[in-house]
Amino acid sequence: MMATTGKRIEKVMTRHPEGKQGVNIARDKYDEMKRAILKVLGRSRTGMPFTQMSKEVAEHLPSAVYPPTASVAWYCVSVKLDLEARGIIERVPRTSPQCLRRVLQRKKEG
Repeated sequence: MMATTGKRIEKVMTRHPEGKQGVNIARDKYDEMKRAILKVLGRSRTGMPFTQMSKEVAEHLPSAVYPPTASVAWYCVSVKLDLEARGIIERVPRTSPQCLRRVLQRKKEG
């Protein structure tokens, strides 16, 4: 029988840029993935191909939060979509393969 600590894991419900259903992700995994994506994308206006971004993101993740058994690719896609939906990153228009960049100036709401 396993002992439980009774500690609840805080979750984040992600958004999707096309309005599709998001997914629940543990807050620590979400925060670390977001930090890594934003660090890798930096301030480049030309953007970075998604495949390159996902490889570089994996190098910036702490093993305590993302052990070798974690599906880094799944978390990367889920958080990337959420950041797009929130207007924090964007797809560079007319690029193939898909390139991403940070949104440097966010539009004011209201």
